[in-house]
Amino acid sequence: MDQPDAVGSATLLKGARIVDGTGRPSHHGDVLIRGGTIAEVGEVDGTGVREVVDLSDLVLAPGFIDSHTHYDAQMMWDPDLTPSSAYGITSVLFGNCGYSIAPARERDREMIILTLEAVEGMSREGLEAGIEWSFETFGEYLDAVRRTGTRLNVAAMVGHSTIRSYVMGPDSIDRSARAEEVVGMSEVLGRCLDEGAFGFSTSRSEVDNGAYGKPVGSRLADYSELLALAGVLRQRGTGLVQALPCSMRDGPETIAQVAADLVRASGRHVVFSSVLTGMFGPRGSAMAALDTFGGVEGSYAMVSCLPLVQQVTLRDPFILALYSTAFTEALERDPGDRASLYADAGWRSRAREGLTPLGRQLADVVVAETIVHPSLEGRTLGSLASERGTEPIDVMVELSLAEDLEIRFRVPLHNSDEEELRELLLDRRCLLGLSDAGAHQSQICDAVFSLHLLQHWVRELEALPLEFAIWRLTGHQAAALQLGDRGMVAPGMAADLVAFDPTTVGYGPLHRVRGLPAGADRLVATSRGVEHTWVNGQLVRRDQLDVPDARPGTILRQAPAA
Repeated sequence: MDQPDAVGSATLLKGARIVDGTGRPSHHGDVLIRGGTIAEVGEVDGTGVREVVDLSDLVLAPGFIDSHTHYDAQMMWDPDLTPSSAYGITSVLFGNCGYSIAPARERDREMIILTLEAVEGMSREGLEAGIEWSFETFGEYLDAVRRTGTRLNVAAMVGHSTIRSYVMGPDSIDRSARAEEVVGMSEVLGRCLDEGAFGFSTSRSEVDNGAYGKPVGSRLADYSELLALAGVLRQRGTGLVQALPCSMRDGPETIAQVAADLVRASGRHVVFSSVLTGMFGPRGSAMAALDTFGGVEGSYAMVSCLPLVQQVTLRDPFILALYSTAFTEALERDPGDRASLYADAGWRSRAREGLTPLGRQLADVVVAETIVHPSLEGRTLGSLASERGTEPIDVMVELSLAEDLEIRFRVPLHNSDEEELRELLLDRRCLLGLSDAGAHQSQICDAVFSLHLLQHWVRELEALPLEFAIWRLTGHQAAALQLGDRGMVAPGMAADLVAFDPTTVGYGPLHRVRGLPAGADRLVATSRGVEHTWVNGQLVRRDQLDVPDARPGTILRQAPAA
């Protein structure tokens, strides 16, 4: 990007309350932007400056960083990366959880799409219509991103499951890798890093079943394979490791040891997803889980500031496999065949008997959206079951069968205990994120996490100081991701900035729109109080409206270690 020397080409942001991303107390002052970079902070003489923006009564902060998204595919048809671009976000990290859409041979494309549908709740039809497969290698994928341009900065991870399918083909979801295949995967990962991949992501989550109802490829990896791939980052001296740890078939039983091994093998920072209240048991168990691996230097446990609630249908019951093992049977069937399974009395019996500890909360599931039963919206399955003298799972099935499986239910999962959640949010071993933006779009809109933090935790509850919350969204993110020139309002830093009204910042109710390819729907929320946003010094949001066709984003990379 050009760096103009003339003062007249600069932009002066005047009179803001500056929260600089370090956690230090805020102060009032000015910020001078020149050539995409912050040139001065303080009392700035604006003589001769062509553009002056009055930010009186507004907070000026570094642009927010979202370190857990799945925008890989959406990038192909929506370079604005909506709705995140309306929420003060200026940089996103995607390719998490072991899933990226590159590198990909033609034979891999179906498996990638089916995996994203099964695990990340994306519309198969939307993916098939929206992804233009003009690439095979990771570098070619990033070239496609550059040609289109992007409103926000993007950091693109390469997924473990994707690398496995690239090297092993269909065998990647059936077996362990042979020694020569691990060597091949290591070579592919090295090329991806050389071509611009920001790092490497993987999943060992036992609930991650992907294409054809089989475990995703990374779940079948031996522990030695995982460490070998982490070692590629040490060889290259760059990259982040993001992992969903779970039980290891042939490795250590404790997450602490996994964290230590991955940090040692990679020589890089490691982010684990995730620690949520209620995930491990009653109050106190989330903090106890954090204690098991939070002390490993260089590792971070990702937390969310939102309750984890999803809207689901029995046509796509992915998350319900956590509630009853019988839903795994449904996932193994084509969506068009699932209704006949639910109608079977034997399946219902297995569903009731197979309830997991989380499944006992099925009574708290709420009827969210329905055409046939509008009077039931807002009612819980537990209350309806009591009235009908039956079980919550039977009510769910009966309502669904009467509506061709299109009725939507709001399913509570984790993170509803605000007392323990506040402890997690204040603990500096945690990294805030888990928005999953770009995934599960018909079920959630957790892309609003930045606004929820500022609205709910800072303004409404007064549970977090504003300066600490901004550090969570900016400086801390940049430190964890090892982005040296982002996350602070200081001279020499990239001019990624957001100006917002602290008295109104937040978001409106979720509403459903059909804004994805092939008419696929998603939930979105209108942002409030986000007045202006700059990415690399260019205004992309003015007076709470997006600037049309603004594409100043860049592909972020970590600098190789000296």
